[in-house]
Amino acid sequence: MIKQKLIIGYLYPELMNIYGDTGNIICLKKRCQWRGIDVEIKNLTIGDNIKKGDCDLYFFGGGQDQSQNDVAKDLKKKATILKAEADRGIPFLSICGGYQLLGEYYQPFEGDKLAGVGIFPAFTKASNDRMIGNIVVEVADSLWQIADSKKENPISHPPSAIRQLIGFENHSGKTFLKKDGKPLGKIIKGFGNNGEDQTEGCLYKNSIGCYMHGSLLPKNPRLADWLIQKALEVKYGRELELKLLNDELENTTHEQAIRKFN
Repeated sequence: MIKQKLIIGYLYPELMNIYGDTGNIICLKKRCQWRGIDVEIKNLTIGDNIKKGDCDLYFFGGGQDQSQNDVAKDLKKKATILKAEADRGIPFLSICGGYQLLGEYYQPFEGDKLAGVGIFPAFTKASNDRMIGNIVVEVADSLWQIADSKKENPISHPPSAIRQLIGFENHSGKTFLKKDGKPLGKIIKGFGNNGEDQTEGCLYKNSIGCYMHGSLLPKNPRLADWLIQKALEVKYGRELELKLLNDELENTTHEQAIRKFN
């Protein structure tokens, strides 16, 4: 049996990494290693080239305004290949500034629009509203199919761990989905995309954009596993099932956070 391996591309780690975003990389790596899946983390920054098949999964965190400006300029050179990779099903997880730059554009208060990669049919505009705090999101059914209760391992993924995500948001940019944009989910607690339409994030094929910092994946191991599984399926060209892990501690924390945040 061929040993599985994933190459995870970390986009602009020294520039786009705030509020614990690197914890998502750590989580993906550990959950792969616990299953015997080899992992390579490839840091990709300004000036680096990206080719088809270089990475099996991409992560893109949030950053300050100046960093976002610098990254936007470099992304113009990478946009075509990144969009093509998302189109063929390579998973992306992007948060806050990364989410905005994988959309169509970000319009700051001053200056020209920052052109985005165009993976997500969404655009972002700067605002005077600071949207900050803990967030609870009910996930759209289109993200993953709810496992049959007889087959689901209650230690691994209880119902609330499947249906709801928790995180921390801190942004003033307001993101609006276009007509064909599919939200990641609806807001139960918090502001989400724009504080107006009760949506959070965007879902395109196997790619996710959202505003949930605070190391999203350790708080939501089901989502981490979804990304890992999709990455493996695209790489190896067949449906796969991940080995179940004992997530009792993670799920207890998840449950308590939902009760506290609500």
